[in-house]
Amino acid sequence: MRHRWQGTFGRYLALMLAGHLAWELGQLPLYTIWTEGTPGQIAFAVAHCTGGDLLIASASLALGWLLAGMPAWPHRRYGLTAFFTIAAALAYTVFSEWLNVSVRGAWAYAAIMPTVPPFGTGLAPLLQWLVVPMIVFRYVRPNQGSSPRF
Repeated sequence: MRHRWQGTFGRYLALMLAGHLAWELGQLPLYTIWTEGTPGQIAFAVAHCTGGDLLIASASLALGWLLAGMPAWPHRRYGLTAFFTIAAALAYTVFSEWLNVSVRGAWAYAAIMPTVPPFGTGLAPLLQWLVVPMIVFRYVRPNQGSSPRF
């Protein structure tokens, strides 16, 4: 069964890369770098953030595997693994956005970025870690042929 989870993991990473790259490009106007950065700075930010997204996706999935029962994945506990993975990614996103926007000032939201209390987290990064993983988990799931076991 080893090769099955590895294939699913490979598809997961490939789709996460595509999804997060597209999202990062689409949300650029919601950050001040869009109007204040040079083309080189913007390109670096997109590459850096997309690479970070892959690290978050991998670490979150590893945690989801551990919490839901790794040996059976992806054929059992798929939904539970996806739930824990997305929850971990969302928790990290809230922390990271707070740390990098409010504490470090590493990046800043444009005035048009909607924010969510209590930490003023940008809505776009929160939606990114709901929408992209939900789509990816939908498409990488192995064909079960019958009802999935969560």
